[in-house]
Amino acid sequence: MAISLESIRATAERVATSHGLEVVEVEFAGGGKHRTLRVFVEKDEAGRAALRAQAEDPEQAELLPKGVPLEVLSGTTHEDCAAFAQDFGTVLDVEELIPGTTEYTLEVSSPGLERKLLKPADWTRFNGQIVKLQTFTPVEANRHFTGRLTAFDGTDLTLDLSAVKQKGKAKKSSTSQTVSIALHNVEKAHLVAEI
Repeated sequence: MAISLESIRATAERVATSHGLEVVEVEFAGGGKHRTLRVFVEKDEAGRAALRAQAEDPEQAELLPKGVPLEVLSGTTHEDCAAFAQDFGTVLDVEELIPGTTEYTLEVSSPGLERKLLKPADWTRFNGQIVKLQTFTPVEANRHFTGRLTAFDGTDLTLDLSAVKQKGKAKKSSTSQTVSIALHNVEKAHLVAEI
């Protein structure tokens, strides 16, 4: 019996909602006794709104990490991850969503400062941040780009390459300071921490 990541993700989202969290990504890796299910969670929109309110209060703002853009923070605490893991692990076992033996490791964490950009809403949310990406097909004779995300219209994104020091082929072949890339051409992408 194969593992259904869609069923696992749907269950994770159901449990996450009850904890005020959103599921960012679900991964399943390994085999035999070394199987690992990784779930990355962050605060839902209400939780992120509370973070924004905290940042506006001078006394509360001191509790937030310095030098990290507010939108990049997931707001997820260790306690959030532990509570979600306990409830989600129980549901996984009861509903037998991972067939076979019950030998697997469940890892729950925040997506981190260099989180992956997986859906169109991520590109809108993280506009203005430094992004590193790889394309399926070359754009301006290059497949690897690092730059500041300056625009996203739902189908195409624009990176300002002058925002970071380019190296290697990108530096030599890049004739313009900005590059426009179709979202469907992005193979993988993640934020780059600016600390």
